[in-house]
Amino acid sequence: MTSHDPVISHDISRRTAVTAVAATATAALIPLAAAPAALADSDPPGPPRPAFLHGVASGDPLPDGILLWTRVTPTPDAVPGSGRGPAVDVAWQVAEDAGFTRIVARGTVTATAAHDHTAKADVRGLRPATAYFYRFTAGDTASPTARTRTAPAHDAATTGLRFGVVSCSNWESGHFSAYRHLAARKDLDAVFHLGDYIYEYRSGEYPTAKYVVRPHAPTHEIITLADYRTRHGQYKTDPDLQAVQHTHPLVAIWDDHEFANDAWSGGAENHTPGAEGDWKDRVAAAKQAYFEWMPVRPSVEGTTYRRLRFGKLADLHLLDLRSFRSQQAKPGSGKVDEPGRTITGRAQLDWLKEGLASSDTTWRLVGNPVMISPVAFGALPAHLLEPIAKLLGLPAGGLAVNTDQWDGYTQDRRELIDHLERRAIRNTVFLTGDIHMAWANDVPKQAATYPLSSSVATEFVVTSVSSDNLDDLLHVAPHTLSVPAAAAIKASNRHVKWLDMDGHGYGVLDVTAERAQMDYYVLSDKRDAKATASWERSYATRSGSQRVERVDAPVR
Repeated sequence: MTSHDPVISHDISRRTAVTAVAATATAALIPLAAAPAALADSDPPGPPRPAFLHGVASGDPLPDGILLWTRVTPTPDAVPGSGRGPAVDVAWQVAEDAGFTRIVARGTVTATAAHDHTAKADVRGLRPATAYFYRFTAGDTASPTARTRTAPAHDAATTGLRFGVVSCSNWESGHFSAYRHLAARKDLDAVFHLGDYIYEYRSGEYPTAKYVVRPHAPTHEIITLADYRTRHGQYKTDPDLQAVQHTHPLVAIWDDHEFANDAWSGGAENHTPGAEGDWKDRVAAAKQAYFEWMPVRPSVEGTTYRRLRFGKLADLHLLDLRSFRSQQAKPGSGKVDEPGRTITGRAQLDWLKEGLASSDTTWRLVGNPVMISPVAFGALPAHLLEPIAKLLGLPAGGLAVNTDQWDGYTQDRRELIDHLERRAIRNTVFLTGDIHMAWANDVPKQAATYPLSSSVATEFVVTSVSSDNLDDLLHVAPHTLSVPAAAAIKASNRHVKWLDMDGHGYGVLDVTAERAQMDYYVLSDKRDAKATASWERSYATRSGSQRVERVDAPVR
């Protein structure tokens, strides 16, 4: 395991966070009557000072660099999405120590209303596998001091890596305690966020109003650029979210709720053409706000698919499975097998196949927004199922449960699985979010004949940070219905080794030359801002095995 420097924490007051939330929700409509409390308590009379109400963040670590992010509020009324406020010069510093006595890089960027007063600095010239501290200043106001870490050198014989893994954080569904517990760890190289960092729904839609823990801002469904900026700004006031981003670099991709539910290239389930404008305009607004507010470095303009490397031990292939996909087929429809239907788009699938084939690392990690392992009922041996499916117009892999996943795009999945098998590409691990449940799966060549047929990869699916899952949706006690449901899923899908349909939390992925292990952690209560976290299960795949197996304890 790589050695790590101690974490220097910077506490975020809940008073400051609440002040920022209130400003975000109201100041887009009317000027604030007073400066935010965090400033008003200490500022002398005179012009308002800039403030860093939304914290700082770093992302996409490279061996020689890191992307730094912040958002400055130059005047009290210049809240996210308002379009108000003057341009302000924001200086940044990177140092080897938290006291900034050994500064190794510095610069200045200008934050303007045109980019919602967000600011980024793509810092280079740093040392590999090294912890650094950074901060921003505007005038005489300083941001929180935060910690980040660069990636190992490309040719480094890295002995171990450890990553936090999260997805699906819905503000209205609960608190972000999972982030707080990951922020408390001193042993992570980065945190992977696999999508649904924000949610687009109007307040009280998901979950319904009586179960809302804290209301969204704006309260209506977000559609415009101002809306998406406001929503991102609200999420960035959460103290636990700020804490994890002040402690570890973030590696993020988007899924559908950064746009609208069940998004595809030409629309979404949660988008009404005409009433909610043109889909292309909505997507453009959502993407602009995302790249303004997230510490993400796009390698291809307008998308989040990109590749990072962590020494000779692992590379990470990050996918965008919304921008290029065909419209979802109806569940139970044989259309999922139609040629030409795609979840990746041709260019991205070729990019992924080439990257996996040419990789010279021990492990190939794939940041995968939706589940690739098949989940189907009514599976029969292929020689019986295929002719029946053809006659009835059903999908050849069985009755797919969720066609928003790779199950709805069987041609792309088959091409990728065939590629892994034909090129003898080993040690591919899909890291997945979206489904609000925790899973440990083998990725079979032929699900209907598994385990007699081979497994070509493995998949670790993490549950949601807060978004509703089975017991929340049905409003029953945990494990009341999930135990028999999980048993039924495993009986029909023998490549599924384990799933938890009720828990909320996060994963910690530990990677060595011998194995990749996912430790699953669950929260005591997502509705409790002080929720505790406990280890639930661990599964690992050993180098060369292509299968997951249960492990008795988490990595310490």
